[in-house]
Amino acid sequence: MCSLSAKTRRASSGRAGMAEAIPEANTDASTHAALRSNHACAYLPGARTRQDVTRRGAMERAIAILEWGADLSMSSDARTASLYNMTTSWTHEFDTPAFKGKVSFPTGVFIDGKFSQGSTGKTIDVINSTNGKVITSIAEGTAEDVDRAVKAAKKAFETTWGLNTPGEQRGKLLNKLADLLEEHADEFAAIEAIDGGKAFTWARMIDVNATITTFRYYAGWAGKNSGQTIETSEGKLAYTRHEPIGVCGQIIPWNFPLLMASWKLGPALSTGNTVILKPSELTPLSALRLCSLIKEAGFPDGVVNVIVGYGQTVGEAISSHMDIDKVAFTGSNVVGRKIMESAARSNLKKVTLELGGKNPAIVFDDADLDKAVGWSVHGLLWNQGQVCSAASRFYVQAGIYDKYISALSARIAAIKVGDPFDVDTYQGPQISETHTDRIMGYIKSGQEQGANVLLGGERHKHKEDGYFVQPTIFTDVTSEMKIAKEEIFGPVGVFSKFTDEADIVKQANDTPYGLTASVFSQDINRALNVAHKLQAGTVFVNSASNMDMSVPFGGYKQSGIGRELGEYALANYTNVKAVHVNLGLQM
Repeated sequence: MCSLSAKTRRASSGRAGMAEAIPEANTDASTHAALRSNHACAYLPGARTRQDVTRRGAMERAIAILEWGADLSMSSDARTASLYNMTTSWTHEFDTPAFKGKVSFPTGVFIDGKFSQGSTGKTIDVINSTNGKVITSIAEGTAEDVDRAVKAAKKAFETTWGLNTPGEQRGKLLNKLADLLEEHADEFAAIEAIDGGKAFTWARMIDVNATITTFRYYAGWAGKNSGQTIETSEGKLAYTRHEPIGVCGQIIPWNFPLLMASWKLGPALSTGNTVILKPSELTPLSALRLCSLIKEAGFPDGVVNVIVGYGQTVGEAISSHMDIDKVAFTGSNVVGRKIMESAARSNLKKVTLELGGKNPAIVFDDADLDKAVGWSVHGLLWNQGQVCSAASRFYVQAGIYDKYISALSARIAAIKVGDPFDVDTYQGPQISETHTDRIMGYIKSGQEQGANVLLGGERHKHKEDGYFVQPTIFTDVTSEMKIAKEEIFGPVGVFSKFTDEADIVKQANDTPYGLTASVFSQDINRALNVAHKLQAGTVFVNSASNMDMSVPFGGYKQSGIGRELGEYALANYTNVKAVHVNLGLQM
């Protein structure tokens, strides 16, 4: 494999610096003369000689195309090449058992339909968690970039999007985006695998397919988000309208970057909003690649803007900006609280939060053993346990406990942990060294507090360059232990034995979280009775982390505010207006 990270910086001179590349540009004779001499350096920061200017001609042509409008007669590849040449970019040749091919796309900030280097020219290194090496460097966004994006989004909302674009047209564009994703499905799976460490097979089967499905689902809703006519009296007509909120800030996590982008973008665009999207700086590549497809699909400039940066700069700027009307966030409870504070201090913007969970799974004596074990492994280890909906607290009834633990241990021991591009890899690396250390800290805590490590408990010794943690099973866990109370967000499960049904429901609910839960039983009446008593936004019966794009997802208690997915998500992105029409009443 080989990779290339190209870094360039946009000329601050604007149109003047493009005159040599585009002779018909409206510049005076002195400007042309300067461009033909070493004085052209004034128009190209960083250039010291005439040769430097010549080498940067391709970049200037790309800027010119974007400043005066892209030539739509060009092929999509040519337009992409123009974008590629103007900012940081990434080119990589994959040669792996799972995927072979070349990817190449810009990695700047994407504002008003254009890529640029960002206001400071600084970059962020993107790390391959499989080997700890730098994949590439991307443009670092800033609060100034957010402000530019908000202006572009607001203009688009008022002119080319929002209520100015019929729902049918919005749906066509979302379907076109889904079509383009299907054409590039393997490429996106490869990007997710190298960027986030998830197994290519899982990324292709789950992340990419579910992203396509999400965009198609919300394409179908565009134009169907109707109001009501309400009967009041013969002298009055009353009805409601569901109108787009306006400019929406969306902050997505590192664990499912492409999929979470679709969860946020789908309902927002379907209902006519414009967006400033902040991907995580840890896994930004798939969202940046998506920008080129959004452009190619035909979305008007400014409708979707993507800025990668740090939470304390870009995230804070989004949540506190006075011209952003709503913010949606998926991530930790700590950051969720900060976003609510910023939203309240600024313009009291609407907030949707999808936060953490310490999700229980209850396995009754009458459960189908194979089904319970299989789904437990999936619920615990999918995406290296880095899933907010992951099952992590397991309560197993005494009559099946020994058989269940034995079968589960055997299944987990057989799992391959390794290179995400090996076709039989199930578990890849954790996202970062910092997060790996955090997981190992929880494992150490469990050992110190007296829990028994039945399986795993260490980093993989033969994978020292990457961030690999052994799948870990703790038994003899009690409720006061740290590993039983706090979200670990890794491949660590805690297991306890129970006898009484009423007591175990109480234990399962004894948490500040309430995101998901699982119940395993072949007695459907028992399963549903327990499901209804569990304080969780989603309860899986005889499965785990088995979601569908048409079904709402969100949490009780401290696991969030509002709902993602399904028809319910549309309410997050609309204002309901009531209109009262007087048909003749006199005062």
